[in-house]
Amino acid sequence: MRSLLALLVVSLALAALCCCEKDPKEPSGSLSADSIKIKKEVANAFVKRRKRASPYEWYLEYYKSPMEQMHERCENYPPCDYLSDQVGFALAYNRFFGRY
Repeated sequence: MRSLLALLVVSLALAALCCCEKDPKEPSGSLSADSIKIKKEVANAFVKRRKRASPYEWYLEYYKSPMEQMHERCENYPPCDYLSDQVGFALAYNRFFGRY
């Protein structure tokens, strides 16, 4: 058991030494801000912006559905928000704002 433990400790020490050795390209050993930054062209190669496919998606971005407006109205009124956690949104909204 001791030999297995000693072997494990030695292998972990060697792994730590291999992982923590200095970068040959960086003589000072510390990272500079220039080495962290990447160019815009390189960043755009793997981060793509999703394009909107239809005018319907543009519409949904600017206008909310009536149900979503009711949810926000209830969330902005603390007693309604608290009650909606207890009994559900529909009952809480009817209690404070009338018909659903």
